[in-house]
Amino acid sequence: MPDRTLDERPERQDPGARFWNRFADRYAARPIKDEAAYEALLADVAGRLHATDRVLEIGCGTGGTAIRLAPHAARFTATDFSSEMVRIAKAKPAPDNLRFEVSDAGAALDRGPFDAVCAFNVLHLVDDLPALLGRVHARLQPGGLLISKTWCFADLAFRLRLLFAVLRTAGLFPPAKSLGLTELRQAILDAGFEIIDQRVLGSRPQNPYIVARKPLLAVKS
Repeated sequence: MPDRTLDERPERQDPGARFWNRFADRYAARPIKDEAAYEALLADVAGRLHATDRVLEIGCGTGGTAIRLAPHAARFTATDFSSEMVRIAKAKPAPDNLRFEVSDAGAALDRGPFDAVCAFNVLHLVDDLPALLGRVHARLQPGGLLISKTWCFADLAFRLRLLFAVLRTAGLFPPAKSLGLTELRQAILDAGFEIIDQRVLGSRPQNPYIVARKPLLAVKS
């Protein structure tokens, strides 16, 4: 029986993947709303990577961020569970050390260990955040980084939370968790990371940028 490849996996049963497959072309055509904040993110992440690093990005979307960051690493694997997102990403000119794959986060992490895992605007879409963070921690090298930017919908004003709930019901917004910054930080810490940087890039405090590190040595109880 032939092995099933990553490109055959998750979207058939995953409602999130089905959503992003439907909206992939529209998403790709949408301009970046805050160019300065995006460039600041790219600059900070690039400054944390090393030429010898093996990097994984989960939820890479249409691949623009991976294409910009890949030259700063030895090997960069960018994954998304939406085949349509990855189709668009693969059509773009990209560095030779960059590979795009259709994969859920768990399957992608199984290919570790990694020196850094990037998760930009994706952790709020995860069904079991503590479990995923635990797997990221396990597949990072000691001293490895989790670099994330996450929508904390629970910290939005009530009217915006209500709006997103209506859009979700209408099928115009992806399945997402009502995650708050306090909950997000605690989940990262509970997974065994130390948070080494947290800031807001741009004008949206509900979309924090957090860098967490797996300690070099295990802490004795």
